[in-house]
Amino acid sequence: MTATEVLKKYWGHPSFRTPQAEIIQAVVEKKDVLAVLPTGAGKSICFQIPALLSDGLCVVVTPLVALMQDQVNQLKQKGIAAIAIHAGLSRSEIDVLLDNCVYGQQKFLYVSPERLQSELFKVRFQKMNVNLIAIDEAHCISQWGYDFRPPYLQIAELRQLKPNVPFIAVTASATKQVQADIVDRLQLDSPALFQVSFARKNFSLVVRTTEIKETKLLEILTKIQGSSIVYVRSRKSAQGIAQFLQQHQISSTYYHAGLNHAQRVLRQQQWLDDTVRVIVATNAFGMGINKPNVRTIIHLDLPENLESYYQEAGRAGRDGKKAYATVLFHPTDVDSLRHKAAQAYPDFDYLKKIYQALANYFQVAVFAGQGESYDFELDEFATKFAFKNSDVYPALKRLEEVGLLQFNESFYHPSRIHFTADHKKIYQFQVANARFDAIIKMILRLYGGEVYSDFVTISETQLASALRQTTAEVSSLLHQLHQLQLLVYSPTKDTPQVTYVIARQDVELAIVDKIKLHARRKLYFEKTEAMVSYVSQQHQCRMQVIQQYFNEMTDEVCGLCDVCYAKKKELNRSLIGELESQVKFFLEQGSQSPENLMKLVAPPDEEVFLEVIRDLVDTNQLFYDSHWLLHLRK
Repeated sequence: MTATEVLKKYWGHPSFRTPQAEIIQAVVEKKDVLAVLPTGAGKSICFQIPALLSDGLCVVVTPLVALMQDQVNQLKQKGIAAIAIHAGLSRSEIDVLLDNCVYGQQKFLYVSPERLQSELFKVRFQKMNVNLIAIDEAHCISQWGYDFRPPYLQIAELRQLKPNVPFIAVTASATKQVQADIVDRLQLDSPALFQVSFARKNFSLVVRTTEIKETKLLEILTKIQGSSIVYVRSRKSAQGIAQFLQQHQISSTYYHAGLNHAQRVLRQQQWLDDTVRVIVATNAFGMGINKPNVRTIIHLDLPENLESYYQEAGRAGRDGKKAYATVLFHPTDVDSLRHKAAQAYPDFDYLKKIYQALANYFQVAVFAGQGESYDFELDEFATKFAFKNSDVYPALKRLEEVGLLQFNESFYHPSRIHFTADHKKIYQFQVANARFDAIIKMILRLYGGEVYSDFVTISETQLASALRQTTAEVSSLLHQLHQLQLLVYSPTKDTPQVTYVIARQDVELAIVDKIKLHARRKLYFEKTEAMVSYVSQQHQCRMQVIQQYFNEMTDEVCGLCDVCYAKKKELNRSLIGELESQVKFFLEQGSQSPENLMKLVAPPDEEVFLEVIRDLVDTNQLFYDSHWLLHLRK
């Protein structure tokens, strides 16, 4: 099959976006590749399709468990064999999964960077028939990136184990400095570089300074119909804003890492299906989501940096139609963001206290625990050791940054089983132990012979219903079979996880590069100030600011952002005066919705018209009633 035929068969698309075909061709030709493609540009297809065109297995390194699980599920739904190995899996699960990569028919192995360091992985990796190594979120390898993860530095070791296998590194955001770091750290050999402009022709970047953000939020969602994401910083705000919108008859729900898996899946699906119009979320939401008809992305709090802001904003307008990314800004937000930046890097002594407290909390001895994952309740931990919740979270992120731990805030792992005994031994056991006969037969009936070769996701509720037993009784039987070593039973996990990337160290001897940590702190503050500058400045096209931040120099302006509009306003005084007169004329006849008013006026430039409405409302010449109809103030 050709690359286009694979695209049509599995993804249903007739053709590639620019420059997907060129990237795929470079990978097929066994070249190393670095692709910097903005959010929504289709990065995963660039390594998935060339892997499908070749014999063997593609190893995909990615740091995000939720995204990893999502991509594996999508591939399986297409009939493509894929598995994921990440923190939270038991050693026996990993053992079986790696065996399937060596001896089975797997096409994709998604693996977290922390798992690459284990001897178990390295030994099996050498036995695998690998056709491609893909590094997703490749900016994580650079200390100059906004999400540096030390385990990424070990990825280059895969090249030494399989020197003839090409690498493809993909990321949505990388400055020239970060790109150079990626090439160097991954030891890419004369890589083919592909970079798509950060400019989006259908994208209006807007900053609105306002005293009352909730009122401005309602105004935006009323004027601009369609699906929306509203980003907030805290879980409490997510719930509060969603309830506020519901009270004003705007269909909405909220999403954050504190919800259980079933709640997160349900709310995400309601939004994807357009059952719910607005989802109010923390930055835990959106990664891997590809919803084409999102019309507005609204930030009620300032993001930490321009990288994460543009990644979140880029979830709007993927269908090519007009979309808006708006930051609702109050000058006090600057102090709040700077305070958050100061909290983000606690002093080294505090990090040592947290690290020692974690060892006590999990009862992990010195030089033990490497690769082990532990359920973690932040509130319980903070209370037990008298820490402030707000101080614990940034400390965990810094311990992750120095390579000691991995903190997974929203982890879900469904129940899985795998028969470790062969068919003959299982049958003999059934004959000798009648009380287990029914459940073993039902497992084989519901899940098939795959349970002998692989870990299979199960539902205790489904088994209980089929056996006419309670879920607790089924779980008890599975635990007993596990203890008898007939099968491995891994019950559902739905709590945050802390994983020891390396064995627990003596807190006084832990090797931490304080100089690099200080450099990262300085970089964090610089990124904070770049975000502050973006929202505060009123003279340069906002798209230009974004492009220049990523070293994409251009003289072109977008013509769509609020800064460009203000300049356009100066040049179009006569048009604006005419539009204002027509708006007032029609509103003298009676109230109108913004949509009806636009139809009556039929403006030559809809963006200018919407800004005219906004200015007339801001200057108190027009006002909205409780039904969001516009009135002329008399």
